[in-house]
Amino acid sequence: MTTQIAPLLTGLATDVHVPVLSPVAADGIFSLSWLLIVLPLAGAAILLVGGRRTNAWGHLLGTATAVGAFVLGLITFFALMGRDGDDRQVLNHLFTWIEVGGFEVGMDLLVDQLSILFVLLITGVGSLIHIYSIGYMEHDERRRRFFGYLNLFIAAMLTLVLAGNYLVVFLGWEGVGLASYLLIGFWQHKPSAAAAAKKAFVINRVGDIGMSLAIMLIFVTFGTISFAGVSAAAEGASESTMTAIGLLLLLGACGKSAQVPLQAWLLDAMEGPTPVSALIHAATMVTAGVYLVVRSNFIYEFAPTAQTAVVLVAVVTLLWGAVIGCAKDDIKKVLAGSTMSQIGYMMLGAGLGPAGYAFAIFHLITHGFFKANMFLGAGSVMHAMDDDVNMRHYGALRKALPVTFLTFAMGYLAIIGFPGFAGFWSKDKIIEAAFAENIVVGIAALIGAGVTAFYMTRLMLLTFFTPEPDGHGRWEDGVHPHESPKVMTIPLIVLGALSVLGGALLINNWIVDWLSPVVGEVHHGHLPVPVLVLTLIVVATVAAGVALAWFTIGRTQVPRVAPTDVSVFTRAARADLYGDTINDTLVVTPGRHLVAGLTTFDNSVIDGAVEGQAAGMGGLARVSRTVQNGFVRSYALWVLVGASLVVLVMLGVNGL
Repeated sequence: MTTQIAPLLTGLATDVHVPVLSPVAADGIFSLSWLLIVLPLAGAAILLVGGRRTNAWGHLLGTATAVGAFVLGLITFFALMGRDGDDRQVLNHLFTWIEVGGFEVGMDLLVDQLSILFVLLITGVGSLIHIYSIGYMEHDERRRRFFGYLNLFIAAMLTLVLAGNYLVVFLGWEGVGLASYLLIGFWQHKPSAAAAAKKAFVINRVGDIGMSLAIMLIFVTFGTISFAGVSAAAEGASESTMTAIGLLLLLGACGKSAQVPLQAWLLDAMEGPTPVSALIHAATMVTAGVYLVVRSNFIYEFAPTAQTAVVLVAVVTLLWGAVIGCAKDDIKKVLAGSTMSQIGYMMLGAGLGPAGYAFAIFHLITHGFFKANMFLGAGSVMHAMDDDVNMRHYGALRKALPVTFLTFAMGYLAIIGFPGFAGFWSKDKIIEAAFAENIVVGIAALIGAGVTAFYMTRLMLLTFFTPEPDGHGRWEDGVHPHESPKVMTIPLIVLGALSVLGGALLINNWIVDWLSPVVGEVHHGHLPVPVLVLTLIVVATVAAGVALAWFTIGRTQVPRVAPTDVSVFTRAARADLYGDTINDTLVVTPGRHLVAGLTTFDNSVIDGAVEGQAAGMGGLARVSRTVQNGFVRSYALWVLVGASLVVLVMLGVNGL
């Protein structure tokens, strides 16, 4: 694939062979792939239906089902590695789900090189989050229900990534949406949490419309919705049809992965318990859109305009989220803006086609490690600071929380791309691919790396350094920071280690070779400079972002209250770049006026016509009722009057 600046607006051209999925029938351990979903799903059913009888041990059951799914996923992974390269796409047909005329959809699970990596990430990181939650939610009276929702989330996401066709993907897709609604609004007694859950649910429904329309168009075009069938027939479809499908799938991906213009729900989702934030941002929901685009590579390779749209959305989002992260004082919202930006990098890799598919998944996995590490680390900080999320109230916590500080630092160094850490290997590969495909896109990705280094260094300084002049931090009276219990710090240590070692997946080009049968061989244009020079440029940009944060924050006294006399850019970033205002202006307000107009039309015209007829009949009934008074003498009188009228009429007729 080669592109220049001009074609970026019209589509990325491709001359790459697209792999065709040819799965074999499941046998052995692969025939048990349904257990990966059923284990957490059964845990959710028991915990949510079992009621208070499961309170005492519900958290243990929820954790055990997640760990059990991880162990089964690990066994399946090694079994897949033991197969020949041509036999690593295994289809497990469970039963026929829908059969109407010529339309047949099977409940099919596909275990291949792509889906198994997601299985390990979802169940592995998900298990650590479950373990952490045992301590974090210890005093919550609804802890058992919380673990039931976590299990439901894991089961839904596993359904999504193991699906063998688009309709089963949609089943998991909607399950993830439901579980996210339940978890974001778990503390529904808080109006802000209830509103955040509703907002996430509604915005994701917009994306789901695109997803559902794409599935319909896929069936109309190809007569099938299975990945194998579509990949085999993709080359014969028209480019306009493939573009329409690609854009509709992108709309769905934007909703789940919080990409512009459907990103506004993500920061509000921080109202949920911190383990929820870690699960949504690291291992499940926001990765679904990236998975969808990469899984649908056989569509995007024949839809260059849609592929370009993915790149444009990704570039805007990675910068959008990074800018927001620079101005937030809420530690979780800084990390949420960071997630938006990092998912943008993954979408950028996916939009670059074979040049970036494998690196998009690589960065998705390493991001799962270090972002879960940092979100859980933020929860540990909040645990120590009496649930205070304002970083301006922190400072000098590195000594009070040594384990949290060291593990969080591992995640920090990974996300900024410090040499040797996980993010250095994965994010830099996406930047390298971007420069090889289009220098403008590459520069945007490079700027994002520098901004990331700035806002993450700002977070580190405000949280663990920069004390007040008295040297005791900026803590509220009565707050005595302390380290979290081991049930919370052990997952941090594991994730901290993975934040350092995650780059090992690139040794001997392993992850690229592993994914190539599904996404194609890595192939990109020529870099404008040697790889080593570009690496040094990226590292220098990151160092500049760190230095800027140090000179603007690390060497100054940080006020406990955010100053109000700030630049227009800072105000915009604090307001999430006016994402809600834009949505309100372009969608909510016009929609409200449309509904008000339709209501007025319905009341005045539709209801007026119906109610007018009813009123007329009522008036006629009232008139008729006057002659039906129940008195015999009245009826006799009317009989006499009627008979007289008949006689008169007859006399008149005879007279004529």
